[in-house]
Amino acid sequence: MCGIIGYTGPRKTAKILLEGLRRLEYRGYDSAGIAVGRENAEPRLEIIKSVGKIVELAKKMPEDIDGSWGIGHTRWATHGGVTEANAHPHTDMSGKIVVVHNGIIENHKTLRTMLGKKGVVFKSETDTEVIPHLIASYYEGDLLKAVLAALQHLEGTYGIACIHANEPGRIVGARNGSPLIVGVGNDEMFLASDITAMVAYTNRVIYLNDGEVVDITRDSYTITDRHSNMLDKQVDEITWELGAIEKSGFMHYMEKEIFEQPDSIARAMSGRIDEENATAKLGGLNLSRRQLADVHRVRIIAAGTSWHAGMTGSYLLEQAARIPAQAELASELRYRNPVVENDSLWFVVSQSGETADSLYAMREVQRKGATVLGICNVVGSTIARESDGGVYVHSGPEIAVASTKAFTSQLTAFYLFTLLMARMRDMSREEGQKFTRSLLAVPEMVRDALAQRDHIQAIAKKYCRAKDFLYLGRGILYPIALEGALKLKEISYIHAEGYSAGEMKHGPIALISPEVPSVFLVSDDYLHEKTISNIREIKARGGPIIAVGVEGDTEAMALADDFIAVPKADPRFYPFSMVVPLQLFAYFCALELGRDVDQPRNLAKSVTVE
Repeated sequence: MCGIIGYTGPRKTAKILLEGLRRLEYRGYDSAGIAVGRENAEPRLEIIKSVGKIVELAKKMPEDIDGSWGIGHTRWATHGGVTEANAHPHTDMSGKIVVVHNGIIENHKTLRTMLGKKGVVFKSETDTEVIPHLIASYYEGDLLKAVLAALQHLEGTYGIACIHANEPGRIVGARNGSPLIVGVGNDEMFLASDITAMVAYTNRVIYLNDGEVVDITRDSYTITDRHSNMLDKQVDEITWELGAIEKSGFMHYMEKEIFEQPDSIARAMSGRIDEENATAKLGGLNLSRRQLADVHRVRIIAAGTSWHAGMTGSYLLEQAARIPAQAELASELRYRNPVVENDSLWFVVSQSGETADSLYAMREVQRKGATVLGICNVVGSTIARESDGGVYVHSGPEIAVASTKAFTSQLTAFYLFTLLMARMRDMSREEGQKFTRSLLAVPEMVRDALAQRDHIQAIAKKYCRAKDFLYLGRGILYPIALEGALKLKEISYIHAEGYSAGEMKHGPIALISPEVPSVFLVSDDYLHEKTISNIREIKARGGPIIAVGVEGDTEAMALADDFIAVPKADPRFYPFSMVVPLQLFAYFCALELGRDVDQPRNLAKSVTVE
């Protein structure tokens, strides 16, 4: 949520800042701004802010704007409305200290009162504005020292970038709970909340941890903790290229990412399947086989789409590996004083690896002695660094706010872990070989589902004007129903609810009418007849039926008003092939309704505040 970009070097700073902000648009925002420093006889900072899209900011920028260092920001409103005054950057009263900030300063009211008594006049409603005024109160010619002093008073989460008109080429950044990354170039340096903002210029990065402060000039950097102790940090190399964050001929990032899933799933499996022994290899878990054998229950922490992946994983672990498993909502768990059993293994699942609720829940169970493994997409993210081990899913950059390819890659990680654990327990080599063959066939299953693009688009056109939808599934397809409903809500703004199909008779059936379509996920397993019975209940009450089912299921085809077929497979693997039509259905409904598919209203890609 929100985005930060900073640059110091020989290039045209305003252009780099604007381009960086464009690459951060997917994170969600409602206003934007930049501050550019000019080095001349009287160094000064030029600040430009606007409400709305980056294009509005670009329109306001003078053609002759130039400079050699600066910072930029995209804001997602938390304190104060969406106004130009509340947009970042914010300054002190002299206008010489400029700050951009992600996160929430929890004690901002106390600091406002204190600063107000010293004569400070505030121009915005934001919590952020206290930061430049606080830094100014300590400034005596050294920006780093002033920032370090100010940080001692801040409570809450922050990623901060700060510049001073009298210190050309210098940027000071600080992190506590909100991502901040240093980009190391040739005679130039970058600071950003996300790699995408600077990947066009450098692939060498340093990930800051909470409590760390960086002091940047165009040809050097130093990193300390908040008490000025020097730190030696590793420089990592980004392996993906700029093309990975371009649309590559697709209309939207979401469409591109849906169609990338056969490849992203294959990457998540690559090098991790031992076909000879019919098991999985997950060295990143950092656990010996003896330690894994002592695991008698699994708990999964996640939020949103990642929670649905975790739920699916919990069904699979219980069914195939016979391990009790439960997926927990991070936002609830972190405040629940959770019980941590000695024989339990915990997973925390997050595409970004920065989801605040998941991160804080992870830290809480770690304090209670839990072993926590991360399932993340972003290499070097906080959850990936702070967990005790884990699995990178290697989806590649996911730009669209609504997660698609990261979800199926997270599923892949759980299927691999299940195979590993099942083979250590009761799964025979023969059964392991069947499971392995089914897993290796998943990319092709997904390609077959994607081939129904036009058919699904036609169905979306037929139903997209409905005001309400119900999504229904049983067993391992229940969390897929939840995910389908979430996707429709996220990008089309149509009200949709996911339910276990068996719960229909316990209340939701009251909602059925010819105006409320029901989307059923119909497996060909032991729950098939139960699901068919649920469909009949809805048909008897005049409800339209869209069914995603298995090729050749004549009974489901006969009952459904519209039917989307997926290839016949081991029923445990239908979550992969059945979620894809739901992603496409949501995408095409949003397209028909003229929604902003990649950047839905009120949503952000990585929720790093409460």
